[in-house]
Amino acid sequence: MTTAEAFQNIRTAIDAAPRNGYVAELHLQVIKYADLLKDLSGKEFCAGVGIGESFGTEFLKMRKIADRLVAANLDVAKI
Repeated sequence: MTTAEAFQNIRTAIDAAPRNGYVAELHLQVIKYADLLKDLSGKEFCAGVGIGESFGTEFLKMRKIADRLVAANLDVAKI
């Protein structure tokens, strides 16, 4: 999968999320695609997905947490 495909998948998922679940869905999607997105800055991520730069901090937090969750046997394919 390419980064562009991941961006599109993330955008589709957050667009389909309930209004009060937008940020939670964003968190899940970052965890799901963390390996593919590991070399991106928060600004690059936000631009790629088409969301406000203020979500860059959320992206960086979730990307850091993803390694710990995978180490605890989280199957990101099920997200």
